[in-house]
Amino acid sequence: MKAVILAGGLGTRISEETSIKPKPMVEIGGKPILWHIMKIYSTYGINEFIICCGYKGYVIKEYFANYFLHMSDVTFDMRFNQMNVHAGKAEPWRVTLVDTGDNTMTGGRLKRVREHIGNETFCFTYGDGVSNVNVEELINFHKKQNNLATMTAVQPPGRFGAIVLGQEQTKITSFREKPEGDGAWINGGYFVLEPEVINFINDDSTVWEQTPLEKLAEMEQLSAYKHNGFWQPMDTLRDKNYLEDLWKNNKAPWKVW
Repeated sequence: MKAVILAGGLGTRISEETSIKPKPMVEIGGKPILWHIMKIYSTYGINEFIICCGYKGYVIKEYFANYFLHMSDVTFDMRFNQMNVHAGKAEPWRVTLVDTGDNTMTGGRLKRVREHIGNETFCFTYGDGVSNVNVEELINFHKKQNNLATMTAVQPPGRFGAIVLGQEQTKITSFREKPEGDGAWINGGYFVLEPEVINFINDDSTVWEQTPLEKLAEMEQLSAYKHNGFWQPMDTLRDKNYLEDLWKNNKAPWKVW
């Protein structure tokens, strides 16, 4: 099975990092978050990836072109213009990098890689979110549902302290720091899709999370795989620092490899 990963957005809310690189290349523990996502899939035997590049996509291409240099010890013999790699640590990955345009929307990017997907069920996710979702269980759930699309649904924790305060009340009677959220389930990415879903995408301006998903839901062809475990997008520098701290302290729940 193949996994398609969106990696072309601007990442404006983490501009401290993305002025020089695309957001999926922002590092956690010295490795791009894109690498972490690929390692999650690889743990479950998915080693063929289609990366939808856009903004500064050449940075991603250069990373994989020089993967051995990033991961291995190497000797350069300047006299003979030779390079010897020692104890190479290559992943069993086949990676296709496709330039899907700087300004293409999420649905448009998926449509642009149609020829690389083939006619089999595939995984689809964002290049900026990590999770300990069990991909094997997710795929099995999708097959049992017999629908065109399955979305991983998550309940994010609340970000700010919550208080109980009535209409005319000025005294706080209850306070909870970072509550568990309001109970709503949201799109956590980590989709499993049938190739037919691409027929719901018109062009580059189509946002995957709007018309295509709305139509699939109306047709009762969109299932929700409820994930109660760890899930965290990297939208801001605060998110990045949080993930970095988890990794540094050996408490990264998404490290399932």
